Parts: sequence; structure tokens; C-alpha cells
Amino acid sequence: MTHFYSRRLSAISTLTALLLATLAGSSMAQSPDYNSSWYIAPSINSMNPDNKFGTSDNGSGWALRFGKPVSQNWDIQMGIRAAKSEQGGLSYKQETIGLDGLYLFSRESFRPFVLLGLGTQHDQTMSNAGTLNNTSPYLSAGLGAQWSLNDRWGMQADIRRAHAHMAGNDFPFVSASTTMFNIGLTYAFGAAPAPAPVALAPPEPRVIYVEAPPVATPPPAPVAPTAAPMPAPIPAPMVVAPRFERTTLAATELFAFDSYAISTPQKKLDEIARVMQRYPDVHMVMITGYTDRLGAETYNQNLSQRRADAVKSYLMQQGVSANRLNAAGKGESNPIAVCTDKKHANLVECLAPNRRVEVEQFVFERRVQ
Repeated sequence: MTHFYSRRLSAISTLTALLLATLAGSSMAQSPDYNSSWYIAPSINSMNPDNKFGTSDNGSGWALRFGKPVSQNWDIQMGIRAAKSEQGGLSYKQETIGLDGLYLFSRESFRPFVLLGLGTQHDQTMSNAGTLNNTSPYLSAGLGAQWSLNDRWGMQADIRRAHAHMAGNDFPFVSASTTMFNIGLTYAFGAAPAPAPVALAPPEPRVIYVEAPPVATPPPAPVAPTAAPMPAPIPAPMVVAPRFERTTLAATELFAFDSYAISTPQKKLDEIARVMQRYPDVHMVMITGYTDRLGAETYNQNLSQRRADAVKSYLMQQGVSANRLNAAGKGESNPIAVCTDKKHANLVECLAPNRRVEVEQFVFERRVQ
């Protein structure tokens, strides 16, 4: 059996390297928005072989796989599996080494997937009539799901059908299939992305503007019986246009976890857009996104920029010109709260004010004619 695994491991390793190079090449332009660490996936399984092998009883066994996410939707897994079934005086063993490609429909806590696999299968049937052995290639297909239990541990379950081509072997048939159900744990070797922020009541943002006070017009000078010079014209006053203080919006109010799509409705952003439409001279509006310090620095920088861009796009959709808006992501910089809590839940709650988007308008003056 050791010889079986050693002969096939180099071929599977070569296929793995090629698949990694192909799939990972498309995601090198930016840091992934998911945990791309290698993980280990031990599992137990139930096997139902074709009755061609001499038994139709279900068997059981184990599997050990190593996996890695290589893009937003693809994982690869490679490893070994062994299972055994007994019926009367007959014993059937099946051992495989192979490579699977998993297409995941989500990177959330629950991740359904479909899979395709290939590899080498060794079959052995022992009975009173003798022993039959064969090593053959197989293809498999199936579906399953992964669950996240915490930032490192998870679970995986799948059901698959494997078809082996057995021409020129000791068995009296040229092909056979096996149905397998697998369930087990997963453990990631690297750190996970930033944890989900705790939804807290955000501070109420304020938009304050000051209307220009009415200008009092002095009464006309009394007219003398004789001709008198006209009074000097009153100079046009300088009026300060609406002034906006910095508006801070909590990230939990604007976005879902790990997303830069703005949740609707957004009454506060709608109010900012209405005021800017009322005063078209207001320009150089700065929109700045921030995150807390949890998670990778590059990941946080990208997320803060995308959220600032999303707020800018929302205001543009409400009729505000793009040349009046500037968006920038500053990641973990300029924290409002500095926290030293050791307990993770307390630390996430303490850092909540740092996860925010700020909208800041510049004061300007105009002359009333």
C-alpha cells in the first residue's frame, strides 16, 4: 500500500501545482477578501460500492485531505482515503489518492459547493476463492458544504460518486462506481480576515448649517426742505454660506459585514445630498473611510477605500456632481478609540467607533448682490 501512495503522489502534486498557478494567477492583482491559508480536513466516511465488487453492504473508513482557497470561488483539496466493507466471508477494501476542485457559491459562514475530482484507486477483494487486486484511475463528482465554527475551525460534508476505469485488471469487469458520504472537521493554519463587527447603536450624526441672517435696512434720511445730497449706497454685505461640520456615519449603519454595498434606505446620506443640491457652491467635499486595527492591514485599506467610493457613488446617484466629491480610504489610521482589552469580544466592542465613514465639507463665502 505504501508503494501505491508513493507512486501516485508525485503525479497528484504536479497537478496541484499547475492548478494553483492557473487559478491563483487571476487573483494576484489585489489581496483576497477571504482567508487564503492552507487547511487540513480529516473526516470519516460511509461507502456504498457497486455489487460488482462482490458486496453490496455499506462500508466505512477515513480520509485526510489538505486544502487551499485559490480564488474567490475555488478551493483545491488533495489527500488519501480508505474504506472497508465486509459481507459474509468476503472482505472488500478501497483506497484512493486524489485531487479535488471545489467551486464554492459563497465565502460566508455557510459555503455550499460542487466538486470534481480525479486520482488513483486501489481495490482489493478477499474471499475463500482467492484475492483480487487492481489499481486504476477514477473520476468523481459531487456536492457538499462547509461551515465556519470560528476563525480557525470549521466543518465539511459532501456526497460524491466516483467512477473507476478498470480495463485489463483481475476483476471480471471494465468499470465500477462507488458512492461516498464524508463528514469531518477543517482547521486553517493561517489567520482569518477581520472578525464581524458587533452591531452597536452608532452615534447620531449631525448636519448643521447656518443661514445668512437678514440684513437690516436703515430708514431713509429725512428730506430737508431744500435739496440735499443722496445718502451713500450701503455696501453689499458678505454672507457666510451654509457651514457643515464633520458628519460621522457608523460602518454598521451603512454596510453589511465584509461588504461595501450600501444598505438602503439611507436617510442621513439623502439629507446630505439635498443640502448640497440646495447650495451648489459647496465643493471639495471629502469622504473618508476608516476601519479598526483587527485583521490584515492591506485588507483593511482596500475595504476602507471601497466603502468611501460607495458613499461617493451614492451621493452622485442623488444628483451631486462627481467633481464636488473626493473619496479616500485610510484603513486603520486616525483611530478614535485606543483599546487594550485582552478579551476578544470586549476588544471588538471597544474598537467599534473606529469603523466609520466621515463626510466633511469645506466652509466658503459668497457675496450677496
